[in-house]
Amino acid sequence: MVVLPVEGPQPVPAAPRPGPAVTEAPANAPATRPAPPRSAPHVRSRALGRLLPAALAVLLAAPLLATARHVRPAPYGDHLSAPARVEHATPGRLRTRGAAVEAYDAATGRVRWSYAREGRRPLAVLPARVHALALWDDGLVTDTAADGRTVRWHRALPGAAPWLAAHGGGGVLRLLGRGERMLAVVTPGRIAAYRTADGDLRWVLPAHGGCAFVPERAVRRGGALLLAQPCAAGEPWTAQIIGVDDLGRITPSRTPLGNERHSPERPHTGKVVARPR
Repeated sequence: MVVLPVEGPQPVPAAPRPGPAVTEAPANAPATRPAPPRSAPHVRSRALGRLLPAALAVLLAAPLLATARHVRPAPYGDHLSAPARVEHATPGRLRTRGAAVEAYDAATGRVRWSYAREGRRPLAVLPARVHALALWDDGLVTDTAADGRTVRWHRALPGAAPWLAAHGGGGVLRLLGRGERMLAVVTPGRIAAYRTADGDLRWVLPAHGGCAFVPERAVRRGGALLLAQPCAAGEPWTAQIIGVDDLGRITPSRTPLGNERHSPERPHTGKVVARPR
């Protein structure tokens, strides 16, 4: 018996899905570069994840840095307080009160500002046009601005602290020159002159051998300061009184000790230190 296959419906192949038409480019057409792939969202998230810790560290460190700045001790132990607004160009009246220098209004008695230094005591104060000069028991000279908001400069007197502790600061600070442009600091061994504008040392005049300056024994005559310089027995009296001004010791046909004035013969006069006389 022969079995013949039974014919039935044959499977129909699936029709291809529609897609973009493919066209062949001409042989002479320039080659085109494929478009760069777009960055995936997770790549951007990973970059942000790396930046966030650094940003948080900066934000957290800012208050700590500000606190450290306030905790850092002030130079020279300075403490300035200005409770009243200063509208005048002068510091007003000056006085030492306890361990502080105070500027106050003579009309109202109100304190304009107060300046103190840790562990130190002011010995003398000297008002200038736009400055407040002070001498402290450790041999430091300071210049405070008229508004009391900043100390413009500090200058130390070498080896003066023991003498100041025993004798005080009477007559040590003296203003010289027109416009009070120079400050003379008188101690027994020397006179040092500082420019009030910036505290620059302009000249130094040592005492004559066997002599010593007496700061409280001085007389102002015009632009000159006549100062006692007692000497040992045998010295003429003319050697025991000297005159100085903003340029140094006053002598006939002198050469200024500072470099504040020039001449055609000396166009670049340098800053020098006077020799003992």
